[in-house]
Amino acid sequence: MDLGLTDKTVIVTGASSGIGLAAARQLLGEGAKVALCARGAERLAAVAEDLGAEFGAGRILAQPVDVLNEAAVNGFAEAVAARFGGAVALINNAGQGRVSTFADTDDQAWRDELELKYFSQIRPIRAFQAMLAASGQGAIAATNSLLAYQPEPHMVCTSSARAGVQSLLKSLSVELAPKIRVNSILVGLVDSNQWQRRFEARDDQSQSCDDWYAALAAKKKIPLGRLGKPEEAARALVFLASPAASYITGAQIEISGGVSRYI
Repeated sequence: MDLGLTDKTVIVTGASSGIGLAAARQLLGEGAKVALCARGAERLAAVAEDLGAEFGAGRILAQPVDVLNEAAVNGFAEAVAARFGGAVALINNAGQGRVSTFADTDDQAWRDELELKYFSQIRPIRAFQAMLAASGQGAIAATNSLLAYQPEPHMVCTSSARAGVQSLLKSLSVELAPKIRVNSILVGLVDSNQWQRRFEARDDQSQSCDDWYAALAAKKKIPLGRLGKPEEAARALVFLASPAASYITGAQIEISGGVSRYI
């Protein structure tokens, strides 16, 4: 399928690893130009160098950005406009989960988590809204979590924030229509640096990575028997951001290996 992304520019936040990096790679493979941002300058520079060697440096703009910093995000938008003249899509992927119960989440932790989850969406959307609307095929594809619909007590703060973000995205799909489509993916357990760190800190250091992940999938009762891969989630993001999804807005695609229990 031709996704219609050849020579189109797409912005990806949280693009130096995991789902964001996989999305950037897939976009470049589809012929798009990609503007990447992430907080870590050194890691982002290494990623940009690798992608540039594979796909051509002229199709890549990489800029260190903290998506909670309004000035930095606005500066990134200005750089995208100067380099590529605009963009057709924004993939919002920044942010990670917080493990905590209600009892051990203090007021500052609540504030930090709500700010991260909301403003990692709000600031990039504000900064790029006019650019996307002017493109004639504007799209926003956001990474969210299955926690938005299926909260977990050991992630009470993140679950609450994720539900709020999903409501925000649904509202925006109406407010920004028809010039900008807004969709999201709901990820379950997807292999990431966070899960790799947990593997490295496992109780039984003799347990192999494959065995540890298999045991985790069994514990979480994932029907497909494994964690997802970043590229599997990225495919859905890239599709939703592309003109191939031109009549889809206000929707969410679950990428969870079938672990959800809601209908």
